[in-house]
Amino acid sequence: MKLSGYALTACLILGAAWTMTRTTQTTAAEPTHKALKHVVLYKFKPELSDSQLQQVIDTFAALPKKIEAIIGFERGKNISQEGKSEGFTHCFVVTFRDEQGRDAYLKHPAHLEYVNVVRDCREKVLVFDYWIEQ
Repeated sequence: MKLSGYALTACLILGAAWTMTRTTQTTAAEPTHKALKHVVLYKFKPELSDSQLQQVIDTFAALPKKIEAIIGFERGKNISQEGKSEGFTHCFVVTFRDEQGRDAYLKHPAHLEYVNVVRDCREKVLVFDYWIEQ
């Protein structure tokens, strides 16, 4: 089959566009950076006073200024209306570049001090680590 000049040009343009799209999709799917998320969920003791709870929150929230390995920090109180939190009321998410950062955080004196603050305040704790791609 013989193609006209216009048809041949159109095929070449479409082929090039398809190739560029495939290359872009492949490149976009490749991770450029990974980070490690460290999630801590608490179910506090019912007798915990507001001032004790605030001390826990403030002490945890101060860690990013004390521990260099922390590259991100979030916290919040559960507001879900699904009724599936099983008594867990507060969440803290600490982000690290890698496992070495997380490991340094776990052994850091400021973190150990925080653990001493929260230890007698919690009824249950759940810790979950996972990788994200950015």
